Amino acid sequence: MEYFDRHQGGERAILVSVSVQLLDDLDAEEFSLLAKSAGAEILEHIHASRIKPDPKLFVGSGKAEELAELVKSLEAELAIFDHSLSPAQERNLERILQCRVVDRTGLILDIFAQRARTHEGKLQVELAQLEHLSSRLVRGWTHLERQKGGIGLRGPGESQLETDRRLLRIRMGQLKDKLEKVRQTRVQGRAARQKASVPTVSLVGYTNAGKSTLFNILADSEVYAANQLFATLDPTLRRLNWDGIGALVLADTVGFVRNLPHSLVESFKATLEETLEATLLLHVIDSSSPDMLEQIDAVESVLKEIGADVPVLRIYNKIDQSGDEAKIIYAKPHLPDRVYVSAHTGQGLDLLKQAVQECLMGQIQTFDVVLKPSYGKLRTQLYALNVIQSENYDDEGNLHLSVSMAPHKLEQLIKQAHLPIDQILGDKAKQFHRPLEEFEIKS
Repeated sequence: MEYFDRHQGGERAILVSVSVQLLDDLDAEEFSLLAKSAGAEILEHIHASRIKPDPKLFVGSGKAEELAELVKSLEAELAIFDHSLSPAQERNLERILQCRVVDRTGLILDIFAQRARTHEGKLQVELAQLEHLSSRLVRGWTHLERQKGGIGLRGPGESQLETDRRLLRIRMGQLKDKLEKVRQTRVQGRAARQKASVPTVSLVGYTNAGKSTLFNILADSEVYAANQLFATLDPTLRRLNWDGIGALVLADTVGFVRNLPHSLVESFKATLEETLEATLLLHVIDSSSPDMLEQIDAVESVLKEIGADVPVLRIYNKIDQSGDEAKIIYAKPHLPDRVYVSAHTGQGLDLLKQAVQECLMGQIQTFDVVLKPSYGKLRTQLYALNVIQSENYDDEGNLHLSVSMAPHKLEQLIKQAHLPIDQILGDKAKQFHRPLEEFEIKS
């Protein structure tokens, strides 16, 4: 078998987008942004079309020769393909083009490697890289087939390639063990939150839709946010108090792209579990993007792949660019389906909080609450939720409050305080004799 030496690194790149009728067409502009995000200096962007991929070269021999001439004339160091290539296709293309060849998976992995900041993120990226590399060891490195030499090691011993494969398997096993410990830690944290009845609201969406910007505003945080693909890799959680809801946990997650390689989804399961276990998903959408519908489909496809069966509220972001106005659209009374906001200007954020409150707590109603002087703790809790519209005292010293909140949340507070609900709510207490579930939004 013939082997070859891999070409050295470099960032001067030619992009190759191939429209294949039997595969999903990809977005050439997004591909260019991915390459720029990885730090490539784009010399040329070549477009081609085929009915089906060529098994040896993906693009066919004629186009491969044309690319080889272009690589030579432009002195390109790298050719990046907007599809996943097999190890054989990658090897054959490198022989003809005489430069390194990177496919879509390798490109995204390179971006992930640059962006991973936490210990967990780095573990996940390394595992994904090793899994991608494991199928390519035999293809590109001539030295890996050499037998070990030295006294006692000559003869039909283990080849360097076999050694590297074994070490690769060992390292991948270690990474999976470490990520499992991370997962267990997250499971314990979620169990504690569930025991304390603290809902989790998780932001998901296409990369660069504005999730981290929205997260920073809602959580008063400083998570890294930038106008680039995959600015956020690591899940970030913040505990905060929202009007009418109380304590909740807000989670920011990695963005998705079309044709996200399955290996990346597998490697990032520890991160994506925050999505699986959420009480509510906020699907952040770039309403100004011309590919908005395709991006929505891509996100929903990944959510389906990881088995996320969680209520979803769509957040149409960037209305300052799309020209939409801030508003809530309801699927049915008191069940929001979508909210139009701008994380950049702050438009519609009050509507977003109202919609989240309705999704988590159910229909908002106004109650006249009567509290005796000894019921001060309940009054404090209601003020903490910021649900009190007005208050006044009667001649007997009782406090009369006008409260706007979800019925079952009010019932929960009264029961936790061990107070008589009939005395506090009067005639409206009758509706609480029905099962609590009737007041809750069903997914």
